[in-house]
Amino acid sequence: MAPHVLLIEDEPNIAEAIGFLLTRDGFRVSHAGDGAAALVLLRQDPPDLVILDHMLPGMSGLEVLTAVRADPESRELPVMMLTARGRDREMAERAGADRFMTKPFSNAEILAEVRAMLARSGTPRA
Repeated sequence: MAPHVLLIEDEPNIAEAIGFLLTRDGFRVSHAGDGAAALVLLRQDPPDLVILDHMLPGMSGLEVLTAVRADPESRELPVMMLTARGRDREMAERAGADRFMTKPFSNAEILAEVRAMLARSGTPRA
């Protein structure tokens, strides 16, 4: 079965581009445009990895990450934070982000990071 990535991104163009890239590479991708919807999806269909935007409507990416790390079911889930602001890196790392990527990023860069994170977590490729 293909590894499942939950993409939490509120900008439709970015979400579509990342979703297309990951799907083309053999991943199953779910998408949420805000933090509250993401937490529901996380429980309904647990992913192998989360790509989480920092700036989301309603609930920030840091708040989502805090909730993910507080839940015993998702505490060890690999999380990559995305942001347009490089200065948010320290806050994301303190909150428990495993990786951090600053927008803009290249397609090759995000694919390499996703593959590496899943390999480290022991998730087999389809």
